[in-house]
Amino acid sequence: MLMLGADAIWPLRGEAVADGGVTFEADRADDQAVVTAVAQPVLLEFRPANPNGRAMLVLGGGGYVALMAGREGVQVARWLNGLGFAAYVLIHRFPTAAHGPAASLDDADAAMRLIRTRAHKAVGVVGLSSGGHLAACLAAARPAAWPGDAPERPDVMVIGYAPISTNAAGRTIVTDKPPLPPVEKQALYDALQPDVQLRSGPPPAFIVYAGNDPVVPVANAHRLHAAWLAAGGAAELHVFADAPHGFALDTVGLPVSAWPRLCAAWLRQVGFL
Repeated sequence: MLMLGADAIWPLRGEAVADGGVTFEADRADDQAVVTAVAQPVLLEFRPANPNGRAMLVLGGGGYVALMAGREGVQVARWLNGLGFAAYVLIHRFPTAAHGPAASLDDADAAMRLIRTRAHKAVGVVGLSSGGHLAACLAAARPAAWPGDAPERPDVMVIGYAPISTNAAGRTIVTDKPPLPPVEKQALYDALQPDVQLRSGPPPAFIVYAGNDPVVPVANAHRLHAAWLAAGGAAELHVFADAPHGFALDTVGLPVSAWPRLCAAWLRQVGFL
């Protein structure tokens, strides 16, 4: 299943496997697509009609056990195309016994480095839900126990309703919250806490959350914002009082539906648009 209007750039590493090794839920339109398994990462390129010379890596959510490739991938890419950005939707591997806890970060880092080779003036990232956690990890230090260089840091970051550190052992908001299966996913959240490991001088960030999110406590927003400022970065924080988790771009009838316009205005303000 190749997303409508996209070109596949794959594999990010190694040899290609049949159909990219990606499993989708059946009978869903591109803008509602859900990925349930990834044997090998795939990067989908969406090109704008009127390019502004810059690019965005798009990281959707799904709790690292699925990927909302439509609502938080394709829809976001088309919005970014409308602003003139080349958009790259990453279908990354999940932290599993087969791939290990570092797989998602390795794929996001590889995607950033690949996009950097494609003659864009600058490259940012938009990450929602678990994709927001993954995006923030690109600005953080790599755990010492995980081999490899520091992740390729984007030039600007947009992070929405992401579980920054409240899934980590000892830092949960929910009392007696049990570890999250599979064990590799919990290991990822324990090892990568961007608010603690943020590298100095992070890029400008736009952060958007729901104050009453029942899945990702708004404490994550405040932790990330405080960390950004403490590291010497600039971050704009928007907390909407009433919005569902996963509000993405298609939640209509609530004030949170204004966030894409606010984000576009912010991108202009920081000189990225």
